[in-house]
Amino acid sequence: MPGGDVRFLKILVTTLTTTMIAGLLVIIALFVIRFREAPPLALPDRLELPAGATALSVTTLPDRIIVVTDQDRVLVFDKGGTLRQSATLRTAE
Repeated sequence: MPGGDVRFLKILVTTLTTTMIAGLLVIIALFVIRFREAPPLALPDRLELPAGATALSVTTLPDRIIVVTDQDRVLVFDKGGTLRQSATLRTAE
């Protein structure tokens, strides 16, 4: 019976279209939720590095800022910008 096959295909296409639209809406909602504007980081205006040092990498943590310099030093600052700790990196031989 050809009429039954066409009806089945119509229901199948409608169901798949509805599922695809729902999936697209879920993906858009996830993007909106995930990529909301993050709160600005509370960073000090300046960090005083040792003389001649240049920052290669800066990492922020909830309570400190870690800076790796071109002089193979790791500097740990508090959120106020005060140097709390320093370490020299050695390469493995």
